[in-house]
This record gives sequence, structure tokens and C-alpha cells, in this order.
Amino acid sequence: MKIALPDTQGRLSDYRLTGEPLPEGKLPATAVRTVYSATHVVADPFTANDPSGRATVDWDRTMAFRRYLSGLGLGIAEAMDTAQRGMGLDWAGALELIRRTRAEVPEALVANGCGTDHLNPADARSLDDVIRAYLEQVEAIQKLDARIILMASRALARVAKGPADYLHVYDRVLAACDRPVILHWLGEMFDPQLAGYWGGTSFETAMETALEVIHRNASKVDGIKISLLDKDKEVTMRRRLPAGVRMYTGDDFNYPELIEGDAQGYSHALLGIFDPLAPAAAHAVNLLSQGDTAGFRATLDPTVPLARLIFRAPTQYYKTGVVFLAWLNGFQDHFIMLNGAQATRPLPYFTEVFRLADGAGLLRQPDLAVDRMKKLLALYGV
Repeated sequence: MKIALPDTQGRLSDYRLTGEPLPEGKLPATAVRTVYSATHVVADPFTANDPSGRATVDWDRTMAFRRYLSGLGLGIAEAMDTAQRGMGLDWAGALELIRRTRAEVPEALVANGCGTDHLNPADARSLDDVIRAYLEQVEAIQKLDARIILMASRALARVAKGPADYLHVYDRVLAACDRPVILHWLGEMFDPQLAGYWGGTSFETAMETALEVIHRNASKVDGIKISLLDKDKEVTMRRRLPAGVRMYTGDDFNYPELIEGDAQGYSHALLGIFDPLAPAAAHAVNLLSQGDTAGFRATLDPTVPLARLIFRAPTQYYKTGVVFLAWLNGFQDHFIMLNGAQATRPLPYFTEVFRLADGAGLLRQPDLAVDRMKKLLALYGV
């Protein structure tokens, strides 16, 4: 099967598909790693709302994708930045998403984003404003009997004067949590408004503050996800976590070796790239659970070039590549995103995502993917 794809000058050349779709086996509950997929939402293309206005979600397709992930044995990291949280999906929409996932996929392992995004950072005047905002979301999520991922706060980054302020806020918020949470350290490459988080200008200073938060509240912390796209920083922090606190890799560039680990430990996973890579993630970790490390790496290593492309700078636009692959693979009937985010990447990006997804065995139905790729090319006048 082949398709004519353009280069950056618009010149066409035939590309012949070579990939074999990966098997979609189920990851068992006894798997050696806990694996969460941070999951996208499907927009309603028929809404009368402007793309820049209030988000309208296609709930049927959005929930169907969550059932698919749960069927693969993957956990769901809900209402996170992959779902365009704070970039199209507001707190009211996020809470509805959390509620529906809890009700419609009750058997799934789900952790839910809890932040302060209903508080405009410009309106935050004090640490108490940030604490009240966090506690409002904590209470709403816990009323649903749902687990929490405590997301980084733009408002806190704005008002905090140093590490002591972060310790104060996290102590107060974690005290209100009714079960252990996953902390989230999101680097500024994902969200520029989070620059200097934890009150430090260097990784080392910031890490010390985050570790102090964890040590002071160890009974309330299941683990921490760090998304810094730097494997050495993750390993450094992983080796200093207290016993029983997990490292969840958020490194969409280096996940195979971080999940595999070394003689001193390993990372679990909470990754946006495991939305389009879901079958590869389930299959690979299943092999790792059987002691087949070589098979684990042989499955995931070929996906890394695709992940690095999807998450290339400006990194916050990675959701466009995630939803593009969901469309190619038939999980939704259109390539329309909340906030018009389908327009945030250029055509050569999409053609290369197509090639790399094929090579990694991630086009579930090659005929459908080719047909949809042709439709996209026609939209661009190819």
C-alpha cells in the first residue's frame, strides 16, 4: 500500500507503508509497572461555539476511548494537560470529564487532575487564594470518590516568593486529601507559566523543595510525576524518594529506559505519549512482566522517534499530534480540537507523524489511515 506524500517544498514522492499493526493484548493487574495514559478528549465539531470560546466535548467518543484504554489494562490520567486542561478545557469541563469517567468506566484505574485553574493567576493575591482554589477542587473530586493527581499551579508560581511558600501550600492541601495522591512537576517546556516552580531557579534547588514536600507528607503521597524531558534529572530524584513513594515518568523522550530501570530502581509511567502508543505500552509492559526485557525494548524503542516528533518544541502543542493519530486510527470521525488546536502544527509535521507511526506499527487500520491522510492532504491543496 502506498501514498504520495509531499516534502517541505510540496514535491510529491511515493511512500510505501511497511508497518505491521501491533497486537492489542491486555496488561494484567499483576504487571511489574503501573502505567497511566494521560488521555485526550474528543471535540464536538458541530458546536456553535467559536473555537476560542467554551469547549464542547463529544462525550460519547471521549468515553469510548477511555473504555478502549481500560480494555488494554492501562490506567487513565484524567483531565490533565493532554485533555487540553487550561488550554481549551476549563475546570467545569474537567470536573464533568472526571465525573463521567468515574461513572462510565468504574473498573478502570483512574487518577484525576486537581489544580487551581478556575483561579486566574492574575487574580491571585496571596497563598490563601491558592490554597482555597486547590481545596475547592480537592473537595469536588473527592465527593466523586475519585483519586487525585495534584497538578502544578500557575497561580502558585505567580505569588510564591520562595520554597517556604510551596511547603506551606502543599502541606495544607495534602492534609485535606483522603488518600495518597500523585504530585505533578510539569516543566516550563510544557507550560511557560510554570517557570521557577518549587521556588528555585535551578533543578537542584527545586528538587530539594519537592523532596521536602514529599518527606513531610509521605503518607499522603503515592508518587510524583516529573515532566522535564531530562532522564538524568528523573533518575537523580528517583533515587532519593522515600520508600514506598513511586516515580512516575513523564519523560516522553526517554520512557523505555526509565521504565526498564537500572540496578537502583525504575519508574512507573504517566505519559501523554501513551495515548497514541497505548497498544505498544500495554504489549511492552506485558513482556517486561514476563521477564522479556529485550522484547519490551524492541517494542518501545521504535516508538521514540515518533514521540520526540510529537513532543517537539513548542512542546505544549503535542496534543495536536496525539489527536491526529486518534483520528487516523478511527477513534474519532474528524480532526477538530478544542480551541482550534488542530492548527498549531504544520503539514510536514503531520506527514512525518504518519510515516513514523506506520514504521512503529501504530496504524491500526492502514487502509483507513491512508484514506484519512489523503483527506488531510487535499485540505492543504495536495
